[in-house]
Amino acid sequence: MEPVTIWTYDWVPAGPRGFVRDLRLRWACREAGLTYTVATVRFEDRETGHLDRQPFGQVPFLEDGEVRLFESGAALLHLAERSEVLMPRDPAGRADVLQWTIAALNSVELVTLPWWYLAIRGDADNGVTGWMAQRLDHLERELAQRDWLAAGRFTVADIVMADVLRVKRVRAFGSRPATEAYVARVTARPAFAAALAEQMEHFETADRARATGGD
Repeated sequence: MEPVTIWTYDWVPAGPRGFVRDLRLRWACREAGLTYTVATVRFEDRETGHLDRQPFGQVPFLEDGEVRLFESGAALLHLAERSEVLMPRDPAGRADVLQWTIAALNSVELVTLPWWYLAIRGDADNGVTGWMAQRLDHLERELAQRDWLAAGRFTVADIVMADVLRVKRVRAFGSRPATEAYVARVTARPAFAAALAEQMEHFETADRARATGGD
């Protein structure tokens, strides 16, 4: 198969490094043994420079032959359709993975992301805190009963959920040992470590190029 292309920014400031969502696609490809290349758009032009590919000017987006996808969740599910490593093919297992992938994006990240933004701006005790705590408590009960979210094994749903939960500040209040064990278990996978190192090197290379006046 031809490699897929993962699009990300050419550079970002230090703060978001390690959390830019092209990491999720790199990680999924590595887990599944799918070859990929990385292409970039200019960070400075992010709001207007690639609206033909991404209507909100965000990353990542994915190219796979004639298929073009924006939104990391959509791209991940497309990759999962290409590899049984990421999602089983039986209807019940596939449905389980789909529902937990969407839950990670809609029921958990929908709450944790705005809380995180407010917290880093100095408003950690905000109106979202109670809502997020409730969602995390519900998830803790689920994770206390299983090692993996769906289908009895590692799937793309774990990539999304672990990436949402690995923000330490999100997990910094309350006692949720099952969640802590889950995040440690998923992020201990070699494919995650490799994808994270690759993303960090990508942006550090851009730092060096900027320092020497390169592109």
